[in-house]
Amino acid sequence: MTDASNGTTTTDKLRTTNSRVPAVLLCYRTEGAIAAAIVVLLLAVGMFVPAALSMGNLQNIIQAAAPLIIMSLGVLLVVVAGGIDLSVGSVFSLTGMVTALAMASGADGLTASAAGLAVGLVFGSINGLLVTVVGLAPFVVTLITYAVAGSLAFIVTNGRSMPIGAPDFWLLNSGEIIPGVPNHLLFCIILMIALEYVLRKVVLGRWFFAVGSSAIAARLLGIPVLRIKFAAYVASGLLASFAGLLTVSYILNAEATAGASLMLQAIAAVVIGGASLFGGTGSAIGAMLGALMITCIQNGVNLIGVNSFWQGSVTGAAILLAVLIDRFSSKNRL
Repeated sequence: MTDASNGTTTTDKLRTTNSRVPAVLLCYRTEGAIAAAIVVLLLAVGMFVPAALSMGNLQNIIQAAAPLIIMSLGVLLVVVAGGIDLSVGSVFSLTGMVTALAMASGADGLTASAAGLAVGLVFGSINGLLVTVVGLAPFVVTLITYAVAGSLAFIVTNGRSMPIGAPDFWLLNSGEIIPGVPNHLLFCIILMIALEYVLRKVVLGRWFFAVGSSAIAARLLGIPVLRIKFAAYVASGLLASFAGLLTVSYILNAEATAGASLMLQAIAAVVIGGASLFGGTGSAIGAMLGALMITCIQNGVNLIGVNSFWQGSVTGAAILLAVLIDRFSSKNRL
């Protein structure tokens, strides 16, 4: 259509309108919507419990969300590459138990942490090899390693909780490499920015999206599909272990069931953050915000006094809403 008064077309007007909107806002419109939803959620809870908006509670939310954020970033890589990782919760638990056991055997904090990270490296590599070399389905592979790692978490200490022996290990989570910025927040920011930069600006990151969109097409383009998938599972395992280290550093105790619910929460955070379980889409910022939203929901339920058993139902409703929004927004873009 043409406007007779000035000769401009409707398409020209739309282009002019879009040009006024910063490109970054268009690129991260999903993430912006999630951030707005988090603010609304906090304000809604604050109407019932004013303490929810206190600086102390907000700091508690960030500290509680940090391990989930880090784990979600690893799961994001796997999902973007078209896979799934169900083992991260058990790897998280086993990491804590191995770390505590190493300290009980006389190892210092650094050596024990290396032993804990080795858990993620081993299980991530096993997942990657079984998916890429053997050709098994990611769901089946990671379901197996989920069961094995969960079982080993009980076996290594006979199911007993283990205290953290190193007196300064709490500094990993709550210390301050940069004055005024606690380490758990610093780690989240650094990892999120680094991963987002790689996914958006580096060729390697674009390969993850290409593999997740179509592994066959990516292979025809010369992209090392198997190596990309293997790297995704290794990164997911390592980040799950690092999240486990942060948690035991915070509570100074390791539990065999510490990560029992985190696998579903990590996948939920990635989906809420805009990633597709079919692969090919997602962002580190979205995964971080998804993890924050889940933690805010849990915090709000606890503060209001709702039975904690409802947390899963509320989180499920949030996932459903996120998927429906993504589905309808995708239709509108076509």
